[in-house]
Amino acid sequence: MTRAQRKLVIVLVVVGFVGLLLYNTLSAQKVTCEVCVTYNGKRNCATASHATEGEAVQSAQTTACGPLTSGMNDAIACGRIVPEERSCRTQ
Repeated sequence: MTRAQRKLVIVLVVVGFVGLLLYNTLSAQKVTCEVCVTYNGKRNCATASHATEGEAVQSAQTTACGPLTSGMNDAIACGRIVPEERSCRTQ
């Protein structure tokens, strides 16, 4: 096997591996949800994708709460409030 053939094999293996990782990551995310929350007078929205609607909503709410809170107590409290807006779509 020549040096060029070895390089080609290595490139093909790396591209195949990256493709497999991308496929596995995207195929597991079947629901996308956008959630908007207001906490301490500030509002933020975020979008997340997951395998189930419940997981997608929770992840989006956690992401939306991030910039609105300071500290763990605020993050937990914000995560427990009912979102003002919530929309989900199946992929």
